[in-house]
Amino acid sequence: MLVLPAIDIKDGNCVRLYRGDYSTVHKVAESAVETAKEFEKAGAEFMHMVDLDGAKDGKRVNSDLILDVRNNCRLKIEVGGGIRDMEAVDFYLANGIDRVILGSAAIRNPAFVKEAVKKYASQIAVSIDALNGMVSADGWTDTSEINYIELAKQMEDIGVQYLIFTDISKDGMLSGPNLTMLDELKASVHCHIIASGGVSNLKDILNLSALDIYGAISGKAIYTGALDLSRAIEVAKAAAKRKA
Repeated sequence: MLVLPAIDIKDGNCVRLYRGDYSTVHKVAESAVETAKEFEKAGAEFMHMVDLDGAKDGKRVNSDLILDVRNNCRLKIEVGGGIRDMEAVDFYLANGIDRVILGSAAIRNPAFVKEAVKKYASQIAVSIDALNGMVSADGWTDTSEINYIELAKQMEDIGVQYLIFTDISKDGMLSGPNLTMLDELKASVHCHIIASGGVSNLKDILNLSALDIYGAISGKAIYTGALDLSRAIEVAKAAAKRKA
């Protein structure tokens, strides 16, 4: 299982939110570039980045900073937030980003998701963020009437290979991921599942490994020191070897 450290960007700063609430924003690091380099030193292979302003505004906002990170580290990077058209997808992938994440577009414009997947295949991921099982959109400011399993099946049907799932109630709370929802999701589709929200200690890493989850994203826990990134990576790799 991959452990993906996260950098969320708002107003050019590395920040975290509680449960996706923009009013709870707080800065967690001085430099996105230096933070990425620290992740690299810890042994990370893949990093998760989100343009929070982009997610809310529906367009690229912090892309210059994201590409600055891209150009100053060797990590693979996936990026989400405000990617609502092919121009944005093309922009990031042409500039060295390894995978782009479509979120609100999965609800608002599935034809666009299908077009992106047809063009870029495994370089497209879809983020499914749910509150009480129902999918949220627009930077978590709007809750739809679509169940997360239903949306996951729709995305699999159009060729999406990677799904990033977040139980919003767990995000930033250091209370562990929603294992029940993740297990249900994994049983419902054949996509690679990346867990996000609440991943806060080595027990969470082991629990997710036991579910045979493809990846785990952690942000706040790494910044607070609750989760040692290098140790988490070691534990995930050891768990994978035991299964092999």
